[in-house]
Amino acid sequence: MIGTVQTLLYLAFYVAIFGLAVWALVDLVRRPPAAFTSAGKRTKSWWAAVLGVSAAVAFMALPYPIGFGYLSFLALISAVAAIVYLVDVRPAITPYSGRRGPRGPGGSSRGGW
Repeated sequence: MIGTVQTLLYLAFYVAIFGLAVWALVDLVRRPPAAFTSAGKRTKSWWAAVLGVSAAVAFMALPYPIGFGYLSFLALISAVAAIVYLVDVRPAITPYSGRRGPRGPGGSSRGGW
């Protein structure tokens, strides 16, 4: 019973790390390269390399039926790389990404007629 709960928690932990790494990588792909230099951050290709390796290591850390089950101790470093991108880099480059809210450049997101 306890072994099964531990196995499920282990699986959930590593699936969450893999999901975090993939989310950061997908967000990175959607951003323009000029936004990184405008925000004073490292280049998009540098972050692509870091997050690509991070996602690969996180996949390899998944337990056997899903992934390979190797390098599980390095999955924490993958999580750190993804968290640094999502918490530090992403908010810094968002104003330079050229995206607007759902209502366009001047629209309000509040309701009303």
